[in-house]
Amino acid sequence: MSGWRPARLVGRRELTPTGRSLTFAVPHWPGHLPGQHVDVRLTADDGYQAVRSYSLAGPAADGAVELGVQTVPGGEVSSYLADDLPVGARVEVSGPLGGWFVWRPQEREPVLLIAGGSGVVPLVAMLRERRATGADTPFALVYSVRDPEQIWYGAELDGDAGVRTRYVFTRRAPADEPRPPGRVTADDLAGLLSPGRTRAYVCGPTGFVEHVAGLLIAAGQPADRIRTERFG
Repeated sequence: MSGWRPARLVGRRELTPTGRSLTFAVPHWPGHLPGQHVDVRLTADDGYQAVRSYSLAGPAADGAVELGVQTVPGGEVSSYLADDLPVGARVEVSGPLGGWFVWRPQEREPVLLIAGGSGVVPLVAMLRERRATGADTPFALVYSVRDPEQIWYGAELDGDAGVRTRYVFTRRAPADEPRPPGRVTADDLAGLLSPGRTRAYVCGPTGFVEHVAGLLIAAGQPADRIRTERFG
């Protein structure tokens, strides 16, 4: 979908010290698939414009769309959107965008979601769509974060009894976590992948995505059944 639509900020929620959920009212929004994203355009009073891409966090509800925004040190757009854009203010959005990194409820193959940090946002959209449609497709999530305070949508993920969720802490783990801090390993994926049957979705920083894709390939997962979305 091309072109720009007016979008009004109607809600902001803090998810982590640097992560925010922003809800925008977008008149005549055409709907979107879980895993898609939008471009957001801000225009300053002097005419200067900045455009950034953000993932959609769930199905549209009554013309409202939810975006996940991670503040970036020195980022002129992310910090403003996350903390300074007033509720009621207007921006422009273009989308929905992307047709490869999506999941449709009619797809029956088991799904393995692997997220790094804020890369969980489009995967949460898939989990929400699964719940909303009553799909019984087997889902598992491996979620890598630096420490427990960096988990996005933690209560929602913990409350989704239909999904097997594993947290991987890379810098600091909870006191009762038996796994020592460190990056995702083959052991973290053990028992969650049926090579050739499972469809894997991996989202996060570029280095994380490349590392995890390598683990999946080494475990026998065909490359054409690995879908990746990267940033940074």
